[in-house]
Amino acid sequence: MDADDALAGIATRVDGQDAAPALLCCNSLGTSLSMWDPQVPQWSRHHRVIRFDASGHGGSATTSGPTTLGTLGRDALAVLDAHGVGSADLCGLSLGGLVALWLAVHHPERVDRLVIACSAARIGTRTRWEERAALVRRDGMDAIADAVVGRFFTAGFRERDPGTVADVERTLRAVDPEGYAGACRALATADLRADLERVRAATLVIAGSEDVATPPASVAELHAGIAGARWLELSGAGHLANIEAPDRFTTAVTAFLTDGSTRRPSA
Repeated sequence: MDADDALAGIATRVDGQDAAPALLCCNSLGTSLSMWDPQVPQWSRHHRVIRFDASGHGGSATTSGPTTLGTLGRDALAVLDAHGVGSADLCGLSLGGLVALWLAVHHPERVDRLVIACSAARIGTRTRWEERAALVRRDGMDAIADAVVGRFFTAGFRERDPGTVADVERTLRAVDPEGYAGACRALATADLRADLERVRAATLVIAGSEDVATPPASVAELHAGIAGARWLELSGAGHLANIEAPDRFTTAVTAFLTDGSTRRPSA
């Protein structure tokens, strides 16, 4: 399916064959489902790739009321339900990684395999996220765009591929400030460190060696807390590692998702 559709205000897109195993992709803070464009051509060969925009991002409406990690996770469940998916492989980056992790903790029956990239069980501090939420509510997305893009990518990538960086920056500036602030408030209280032992899905954890938003050390703490999780550090990659190192990221995730030994046995 080539066109976006809407699900109760949630913009989604599906690529691949209906009969293929489902792969749900969760975007990072300040991006949209288009962040997965480098991966979709390969992933859709063997998966039904389902992407959606987080609340207030891309084509999704901003959720009314307080936003929590749970409300974002329930949006993901609603997308699966709307597409008739009982359980799926999940791939999330940064905020999307936390959303995917929330599903694996609270709804393990819905998660077959789990890929968490450039994320952590606890990202940043409450004060930092509340201050950023207040800033975008007061001054809009332009007030943070330059600094955020600087944390998305390494300096070398920004020089090598200014076109891609500009595309990501346009998406960031177009995010609804209220939706972005809501996601920041969700991150302010999100903490799954005590729940990592509840993850039962086969898991691949990916870090970017040059990621300043979720440094490898914080990603490694997440990896250490999930029994049997696999680890991959992409050398030279920044926070949006799937964009900065697309071939290595795509190949590694493809190998993990198509390895029969990592699929959860049927009940």
